[in-house]
Amino acid sequence: MMAGKWTPDSWRGKPIKQQPQWPDEGALAEVEAKLKNFPPLVFAGEARRLREHLAKVVEGRAFLLQGGDCAESFAEFHPDNIRDSFRVLLQMAVVLTHGASLPVVKVGRMAGQFVKPRSDDFETKDGVSLPSYRGDMVNAMEFTEEARTPDPQRWLQAYSQSAATLNLLRAFAHGGFSDLHRVHGWNLGFVEQSPQGEKYRELSDRIAETLGFMEACGLTSETTPQIRETEFFTSHEALLLNYEQALTRIDSLTGEWYDCSAHLVWVGERTRQPDGAQVEFLRGIKNPIALKAGPTIEPDELLRLIDILSPENEPGRLTLICRMGADKVEARLPPLIRAVEREGRKVVWACDPMHGNTVKSSSGYKTRHVDKILAEVLSFFAIHQAEGTHAGGVHFEMTGQDVTECVGGAQAITESGLADRYHTHCDPRLNANQALELAFVIAEMLRSERTANADGRIAAAS
Repeated sequence: MMAGKWTPDSWRGKPIKQQPQWPDEGALAEVEAKLKNFPPLVFAGEARRLREHLAKVVEGRAFLLQGGDCAESFAEFHPDNIRDSFRVLLQMAVVLTHGASLPVVKVGRMAGQFVKPRSDDFETKDGVSLPSYRGDMVNAMEFTEEARTPDPQRWLQAYSQSAATLNLLRAFAHGGFSDLHRVHGWNLGFVEQSPQGEKYRELSDRIAETLGFMEACGLTSETTPQIRETEFFTSHEALLLNYEQALTRIDSLTGEWYDCSAHLVWVGERTRQPDGAQVEFLRGIKNPIALKAGPTIEPDELLRLIDILSPENEPGRLTLICRMGADKVEARLPPLIRAVEREGRKVVWACDPMHGNTVKSSSGYKTRHVDKILAEVLSFFAIHQAEGTHAGGVHFEMTGQDVTECVGGAQAITESGLADRYHTHCDPRLNANQALELAFVIAEMLRSERTANADGRIAAAS
């Protein structure tokens, strides 16, 4: 497929969806010009490092864990919230690392996830229609004309909050907070408090034994930086392309263009049109990128998008985040895997079990059932095992806060209990306990799969 010449603004000549109606084009241009002079939030070398890690996921030598807020907010911006979400991702990563016996690539939906696509451009209450809330980077949640009017000045606050969040994340990742012994101590606390703690105790005991063995061998926090430090990357959906373009810069080492708003950006299910603006923008930046693939995508369309977004077929360049729904994944995913494998495309396969399993509760709250989330994950792994491909990762909307937004789990949150702590600004998130509970279940599944594969190799050799 021949594509035209790419430039950072070539997307402006393409059809674009999911955009707010900015009331003042002059104000919009003024904010764009200001952002172009701001420092990059991330560096090209960091993005290349993530691409190298994701290439190992493609090869089956690593596993991707991507998670964080549905949509970050200005009101909930607090160091404790950043710390708690980061901590849960670390806890999950340690559990998954032990279960899979593979390094886990940690990518947060953090430091830039301020915008969300919406089903309708307008929201109507009591006969009054106002623009839909599209995330704090666009407008505010309050149902007033002033609050719902899109304002590009909000980009500056989003940039500032992203920079501060990244600064704290880097400190947590390299300042001792991420020490494996500390993280495992948090896991032990979860096991002791969980209603199903006994179910997870065996895995925790095995992790403790491994850490003890490493320490006996002289591999301690003092002698081995890998034990006390970690690598952590950021990601968000590339929706507001004016903002993304303003932070797109030429790397001085390679002369290539990188979107320096995040290490990885993705195109969503609603904006993945092959001739659309979002796909046009992503095809030219050199960051690792991702594509959300829902149940309506057909194999030929997926292959066309892969050709556009990853024409050189470089491992680590493209992640396919599949969001089918627990009831559709078994029918819709296998044909996609077979088409991609048949054409020899090198991609990361990840499972987003959140978006396809959203329902409205009897109490009126949008929610997700933990058993449905887990069912889609289990099906995703079973399908890849049957196809002989690598189930490369998971993608969760989650928070470190003790919210009540998803139903079920060991805490047995009920629909009537959703109102207790329903704080999301958009979609329901797993709370800390639910997220870690799923990590233990997935780890046991990965461990069983690893054992079965090893037994198969031994049988074949004999």
